Amino acid sequence: MSLTARSGLPRILTFDSGIGGLGIVQAIRELSPTLAIDYLADTAVFPYGEQDDLFLTQRIVTLISQAIDRLNPHLVVIACNTASTLALDALRAARPDMQFVGCVPPIRWAARTTQTGVIGLVATRATTRRPYLGRLHALYAPECTLIAHAAPGLATLAEKTFRGDDVSADSVRQEISGLFTHKDSDRLDTIGIGCTHYTFILDQLKAVSPPHITWLDPAMAVARQALTLLRAAPPPTDRPVPDQAPAAWFTAPPLQADKLLPRLTHYGYSDIRDWVDDAPHMLQADIKESAK
Repeated sequence: MSLTARSGLPRILTFDSGIGGLGIVQAIRELSPTLAIDYLADTAVFPYGEQDDLFLTQRIVTLISQAIDRLNPHLVVIACNTASTLALDALRAARPDMQFVGCVPPIRWAARTTQTGVIGLVATRATTRRPYLGRLHALYAPECTLIAHAAPGLATLAEKTFRGDDVSADSVRQEISGLFTHKDSDRLDTIGIGCTHYTFILDQLKAVSPPHITWLDPAMAVARQALTLLRAAPPPTDRPVPDQAPAAWFTAPPLQADKLLPRLTHYGYSDIRDWVDDAPHMLQADIKESAK
């Protein structure tokens, strides 16, 4: 039975640095078509994968806390691997009143899928360099060899693909070439995507990869977890429910808004809303200096 968005029933906030989280919105809508889902994209500092950790943590906690107070969701989906691996614990500490669902690299799923014991991950630099990934590997796939590859430009290519721009096969191939030049690449058979943006370029990733590779996209698993939590802990009947329709918010005007808007309507959003935020906009150098 699907959850609905009628008065007193759940409302979700989905957050990402750009359009990547819309893949999870789509998965949630497939499972529960009438659920109210607000979307917040932090386009002011996209891409997250190339930002400083301290800067991002401060910004994400401030921005999400602000959004919770304004939109009053019953659950927040952090539909961004970089934000999840970096700031999820800080968010839960700052807002114990809220349920959060994060996105993490699908290492456990890859370990269960592989037939050769060699698994891959394509993600942002931030995700591949963090100790969090090493902990996932040690906990869920210690018997597997992990080839973790950073693809700094792939999220931007995914944004272009989402808007309908042409993206060459060579540019996609170049972004993931490191997965296939490792000393164990000849046994690589399973690759997980570690950035929600990559959902929108998954067909191109498959097309430029060896045909035996199995690609894993965790968007549907995240959607199922979000709905499971809502069903396990339904919102109180006396909790205020925003009277406005769910909206897509952006912290800075998105690039090629004229191409983006027609795509947003597919996800249930009729326009592009400007989000006025109080999250830190300090230069990264200033953030580092203040931490000394």
